[in-house]
Amino acid sequence: MPLDCVATWTIVAALVRGAAPLDETAALDETAPCAEIRVVDAASGQGVPLVQLETVHRVRFVTDNAGRIAIVDPDLLGREVAFTVSSHGYEVAKDGFGYAVVRVTPRPGQRIELKVARTQLAERLCRLTGEGRWRDSALLGHALPRADVPAPGRVAGQDSIQTVIHGGKLFCFWGDTSRLEYPLGLFRMAGATVDLACVRNAEYDLENGLPYDYFVDAKSGFARATIPLAERPEGVVWVSGCADVPDASGARKLVAWYSRRASLEKELEQGIAVWDDARAEFDAVKVLPAEESWRHPAGHPIEFEEAGTRWLLYGSPSCNVRVPARFEALLDPAQYEALTCEPAGAAAGWRWQKDLPPVDSKLEAEWVRDGQLAPELARFLPRNAVDAKERVLLHSGTVRWNEWRQRFVLIGCQLFGKTSVLGEIWYAESRDPSGPFTTAVKVATHDRQSLYNVCHLDFLDRDGGRTLHFEGTYTNEFSGNPDATPRYHYNQLLFRLDLSREELKAAWAE
Repeated sequence: MPLDCVATWTIVAALVRGAAPLDETAALDETAPCAEIRVVDAASGQGVPLVQLETVHRVRFVTDNAGRIAIVDPDLLGREVAFTVSSHGYEVAKDGFGYAVVRVTPRPGQRIELKVARTQLAERLCRLTGEGRWRDSALLGHALPRADVPAPGRVAGQDSIQTVIHGGKLFCFWGDTSRLEYPLGLFRMAGATVDLACVRNAEYDLENGLPYDYFVDAKSGFARATIPLAERPEGVVWVSGCADVPDASGARKLVAWYSRRASLEKELEQGIAVWDDARAEFDAVKVLPAEESWRHPAGHPIEFEEAGTRWLLYGSPSCNVRVPARFEALLDPAQYEALTCEPAGAAAGWRWQKDLPPVDSKLEAEWVRDGQLAPELARFLPRNAVDAKERVLLHSGTVRWNEWRQRFVLIGCQLFGKTSVLGEIWYAESRDPSGPFTTAVKVATHDRQSLYNVCHLDFLDRDGGRTLHFEGTYTNEFSGNPDATPRYHYNQLLFRLDLSREELKAAWAE
């Protein structure tokens, strides 16, 4: 009997003092090789990825993108097993001894459904990158959501997304990219394109991920470098601030800043790169002085028109650097401007200028701490909506225009959050892309894991902007936690956020 025809058995978190009875009215297919546990959101019924079930003797299972776990272990089949359930932003009720535990009897051919309650505002949809995203579903014989694109890339993990629409396609670029064949992978920006018409279609189910068509090595099939800099082999190369702008002739150019580095701390070279459409890779067209710290693209840009000038605003998430949205201007450091103010100045003291470096949330936090700036005058240091005494120090993120709110919305990662150094994600909004962002609401949390370099994928907005989607890099790096989650480690997670939620109204800018 196919697994899809096996009866669905629904259970609730079992307390030590008396478990809920199971419905055993349906016959089992005793010849099936696997038992299935499906973890679903109690409110929506959708499968929840990244839920961990662990036995008393520390055997750990992690749900795949469909929320499924396939159990083939002989010692776990046909007997009652207690699983401790844990998941970032989701939970089951604890029993009388404080254990978040369920007790089930996995049997071949049986499907057990476990409901978890979502405790965070953002809904975790899927893992976007890496192999084995539907691993357990495949083992259980379920139809997979889609066939892979012609060039799946053979990537095991990917770090930090950059997106840009160019030539009618969505381009995605990632930093360090791992492979299964060897511990060292690709360190010069993997890339892929995505069919925009496909993913913008409201009928497309984003829980299935994005159909990345990778730029790959013809021989190995593994993702290839999109900024090879073959004549300069030393160091990794990262690309940031990707933008599509016109040149003097009106032709569109994909432009970015690149940094060639020996380490996080040591930069070897920086400059401006331009995408070659024919060769499908970046060329370094201008090397910038080593001491140039801000007069270049960086972060995630947004276009904004003011006083008849079309600007590109750069930041992550603070939009505090701008340059005219023209190719020639991006190559000229003299045309960049920074947003700054005097530490003791009033709100009117904020101004755009070309000489001083930009003010960001870190500098604002120092000024507030030292009494040089009143907290209410900060532009990028919002207060916590549930604790007005706390100011949220933002590390990375994006600002995007939102049609439903008619505001600029910020999705940002907090530095030094309560559960993780880089794992708490916040929402705020403003009438201006450069703030002030006065109040923030936490929308996602990660216990001793990181979710950094978050990016609002505004091209995936749904329902007139009421529903938005963002992604971030999930890893144990920078968390102080030695435990890395199998398959999910150093990969991109996709989240959905409903802006009509009552809890978000505290962040609404009036």
